[in-house]
Amino acid sequence: MTDTVSIPLWLVIIGCGLVGWALLDHILLPSVRWYIRRRVNIVIKEVNKKLDLQLPAFKLTKRKILIDRLMYDSQVLKAVKEYCMENNVPNEVAMEKVERYAREIVPAFNAYLYFRIGRWLSKFLSRLLYRVRIGFVDEEGLEKINPRSSVVFVMNHRSNMDYILLAYLAINRVALSFAMGEWGRFWPVQQLSSAMGAFCIRRGSKNLLYRRVLERYVQMATDAGVVQAVFPEGKLTKDGKLCPPRIGLLD
Repeated sequence: MTDTVSIPLWLVIIGCGLVGWALLDHILLPSVRWYIRRRVNIVIKEVNKKLDLQLPAFKLTKRKILIDRLMYDSQVLKAVKEYCMENNVPNEVAMEKVERYAREIVPAFNAYLYFRIGRWLSKFLSRLLYRVRIGFVDEEGLEKINPRSSVVFVMNHRSNMDYILLAYLAINRVALSFAMGEWGRFWPVQQLSSAMGAFCIRRGSKNLLYRRVLERYVQMATDAGVVQAVFPEGKLTKDGKLCPPRIGLLD
């Protein structure tokens, strides 16, 4: 009854690890998630009282749900069927492509990051690099906009700082959503940009299936009231002058 039982050190380490994981998974992580959700909800309530155009439900919907909605959209499924017939591939293969495209496009907007960290960062960088002055604001025209409208901002593209500068100028009125080119598809730029509501696109892609998935996402988001910011030139200007328009997303 008093014999000593020896347990290998590796078994003790594994046991402690499992206990630690159980505590983390059942106690600590749920508490952290609850705290984060609470902070985010507080931020959303605060900013919705101040914004001219409130955050639409679409922008606050979980990314997984938006991806599923996009994948099984009727027009996307129609495009999948056509793709399968034209390329003689199984439906499962085409749907895997659609899922990959959807995950690449759909952002993971984080209101806390946008209105807390993003506000401070955009203000700091904009004032550090520019002498920011607003010459004119059509307050009367802005007040006439229905808060439930689908608004699209159109502007020329002179610098990669345009995203940050425009977000700073508009942050007390709206939360902007931008389309980013291939340069934004790398870690950690894509993750940060996605959390700020931006979505990546493959400029110049001739893939009809990809184009339909992208088209439907933009249409769904805009119809739901997500404020879009569009550079009609589709690229940076080299001399500061307007480039020929590439209507793309505006078509």
